[in-house]
Amino acid sequence: MRLAVVGGGWAGLAAAVEATSRGHGVTLFEMASAFGGRARRIDHDGLALDNGQHILIGAYAGTLRMMALVGADPQRLLWRMPLSLAYPDGGALTLPRGAPSLAFARAVLARRGWPWRERLALLVAAAGWARRAFRCDEHLTVGQLTAGLPATVRADLIDPLCIAALNTPAPHASASVFLRVLHDALFAGAGSADLLLPRVDLGALWPEAATAWLAQHGTLLRPGHRVGALHPLESGWDVDGEPFDAVILAASPVEAARLVEPVSAQWAECARGMRHEPIATVILRSAGARLPQPMLALRHGASEPAQFVFDLGLLRGIDGALAFVISGARPWVERGTQALVQATLAQARTALGGQLKGPLGPLRTIIEKRATFLCTPDLRRPPQGIAPGLLAAGDYVAGPYPATLEGAVRSGIAAALALEATR
Repeated sequence: MRLAVVGGGWAGLAAAVEATSRGHGVTLFEMASAFGGRARRIDHDGLALDNGQHILIGAYAGTLRMMALVGADPQRLLWRMPLSLAYPDGGALTLPRGAPSLAFARAVLARRGWPWRERLALLVAAAGWARRAFRCDEHLTVGQLTAGLPATVRADLIDPLCIAALNTPAPHASASVFLRVLHDALFAGAGSADLLLPRVDLGALWPEAATAWLAQHGTLLRPGHRVGALHPLESGWDVDGEPFDAVILAASPVEAARLVEPVSAQWAECARGMRHEPIATVILRSAGARLPQPMLALRHGASEPAQFVFDLGLLRGIDGALAFVISGARPWVERGTQALVQATLAQARTALGGQLKGPLGPLRTIIEKRATFLCTPDLRRPPQGIAPGLLAAGDYVAGPYPATLEGAVRSGIAAALALEATR
């Protein structure tokens, strides 16, 4: 087929790589000057930073396969470590090596700071989720699903896992999606729960290798080209005056809705109707600061915005740079950047006082206003199929996963395979 892929984020790149690897002629359109979408490098005073701190896990089979296919070695580019929710005060739940279900039980039983009855309550709840095959009523929120758990367990484990995976606070987040993530992360096989933290900027992690591979294999790359319109032909589609046998639309929901409106107003309305939640990243710097491990969980609340902090010195060699991540960031975004930075500075000084070697100051604040869709119960996500020969791909398209890199990559691969299946 002669295939157009519209959108060069991770979903579009995955669709283009999959289709090209299967011998199709692909043209990849991207409105920005660089590829990568919402997981990309940004430059700041000579430093290669990212527009947000993205975590991968061992269960991300689609992403890891795509990296290997284009020559981006996961073992070299990713820091692999057991799943650990460790706090600066020493409290930690760390999964040891071995069969995931047994590793989870051992981690819970070894968790210091939780009374025995709280540890047992979590194990009983997890066993119940497993018996029900990690399925639940689609109308439930994570808050409702876990209401019977002790408050400490919810605060130290459930809430941070939920906000990290779904970017939606537990009282509003979909319990069924949360359970699917838990199943695939904790119980899908040895190493599935491992954290994979990028050692390089997000551009160098995959998009640059993917675009180089695509160019070497004959794909036409069109950065800086915002597609103006799609029109159906008697056989295929017209994309800005060029004929194609099929199109994979891997643009943002807003851009996709604009292009699809003349073809399917119903699909466009569904895409436009999705609510989004911001993620903020406040990068602070204290010369010589060093965390005990690359990522720590933080206790957050009304005056403490960040849920996690990443040591960019350990991960990337940026001395003293600490990236504080605020998921579900709407309340803080509404207060303004200055209030967010000042609150994060105060939180950092309180939580990390022992790790700070010198004065602490702001380096860069990044706010991704439409970082992910709000993953609530009964959420309507637009389907993959739009019209014959026209499919959608993206982390927001209907599927089992929340808005993650793996969700985007799997969606792109699935779209390429679906088009091939209809030939």
